[in-house]
Amino acid sequence: MKILKNMLFSVILLILATSYAQKPTEVPKPSEKPIDLTNPADIIIYIILPLCAVLLFFIWKGKQKRKNQ
Repeated sequence: MKILKNMLFSVILLILATSYAQKPTEVPKPSEKPIDLTNPADIIIYIILPLCAVLLFFIWKGKQKRKNQ
């Protein structure tokens, strides 16, 4: 029973210590405003590049499948 109490105390102490951890000040904060789809840079970064990555992944996997058969 004493081991269980010690473990519970350790977990609670760990949770409290991490909840009061200091947030770094030099790290940029996330933007509060949504993505502006009228900006071409946002369209390229958030829509075109991820779609290209997914497309290239499927092309690569298809070539790997054909190569193994």
